[in-house]
Amino acid sequence: MAQWLEAKVIERIDWNEHLFSLKVDCPNFPKFIAGQFTKLGLLQEDGKVLSRAYSLVNSPDDRTLEILAVPVENGLLSPKLHILEANDSILIMSPATGYLTLDEVPKSKTLWMMATGTGVGPFISILRSGQVWQEYENIVLVYAVRQENDLAYLDDIRDWKSAHKGRFSFVPIISREKTDFALHGRIPALLEQKKITGAAGLALDQETSQVMLCGNPQMIKDAMDVLKELGLTRHLRRSPGNITLEQYW
Repeated sequence: MAQWLEAKVIERIDWNEHLFSLKVDCPNFPKFIAGQFTKLGLLQEDGKVLSRAYSLVNSPDDRTLEILAVPVENGLLSPKLHILEANDSILIMSPATGYLTLDEVPKSKTLWMMATGTGVGPFISILRSGQVWQEYENIVLVYAVRQENDLAYLDDIRDWKSAHKGRFSFVPIISREKTDFALHGRIPALLEQKKITGAAGLALDQETSQVMLCGNPQMIKDAMDVLKELGLTRHLRRSPGNITLEQYW
């Protein structure tokens, strides 16, 4: 049964002026599955809870809960979360839920995880867990943002590249500026141009690949169109396929 649990902020990380992570202590929060989400909430003066859903970024083995967020302009909750500091109180919905998890994805040789913005959160959790490294021969993280300083968790990503040489590929994409280390553009167009597969050095096809999409709904819609042209289909329990997705609004 879902219920609100009391928690405390123990740390905040500011990746830039608008992108931040919160680490939260909630001793009674039950174990979740990497890729799932929960709701964070703040108690209002009228006794109601103002809440929104956020993916958990931490590994299920880490008892410190973590989320990645941006303060949405004119948003009701996210600007309030953006000003929280250590020891501030917060509410968390128990248990976590969601199906963007490896248990829901058919097995394959290569797992492609494609995200925009904070949609990378569940993939960071999955990469922090041991399951993904045991089940897939190749793992590709495609992470698209607007500006270079919007890329979060780069230290973790570098560690995975070092620890899993030859198995883990990182394909950063930046849409609003050009750099010497990232692709420039949007995920759907770069898929169509085969620049993402070129950067990863791997095939993206029905026989060898599973794709997980998370983030901007327009990216997901457009990427689905390209992936379908490659012969991939959406995965459903009643109709197994190659594409598992979660839209962020």
